[in-house]
Amino acid sequence: MRLKNRLFWIVAWVAFVIDQLTKYWVMKTFILGQTLPLLPGIFHFTYVTNTGAAFSLLSGKVEWLRWLSLGVSLILIATASFGPVLSLWEQLGYGLILSGAMGNGIDRFFLGYVVDFLDVHLINFAVFNMADSFISIGIICLLIASFPKTPTSSSYR
Repeated sequence: MRLKNRLFWIVAWVAFVIDQLTKYWVMKTFILGQTLPLLPGIFHFTYVTNTGAAFSLLSGKVEWLRWLSLGVSLILIATASFGPVLSLWEQLGYGLILSGAMGNGIDRFFLGYVVDFLDVHLINFAVFNMADSFISIGIICLLIASFPKTPTSSSYR
């Protein structure tokens, strides 16, 4: 049996592992609140916890968000398993979104919060993590997938 939407599964698992490993590294290396300037005044690693959604939205809603993460994950798994063969951009997008939903969902279920550490000072942005980044990139991939396909020269015959 051939695995349908293979790229989706590869992207989802690789990105999920990257997210979990980076969060584990931060928890073992930093003290909560500690910051390490990589590019001083521009980009730091800062260990914080977040009870909200991506980029600290809906702060304090961890109970509701843990179930949302689980629901999104199950819907994406079902789509890739039982739905049609997805385009390249759809597989990338949905795979990245699944990895982010699973990564932050696991944090919410087991820790009661999400571990954040990517701190962009240049634009005074909320501290975030790899899962948040993967979700954002996944949405961009889905936007690209939604662009109308341009007809090829052979379709004019």
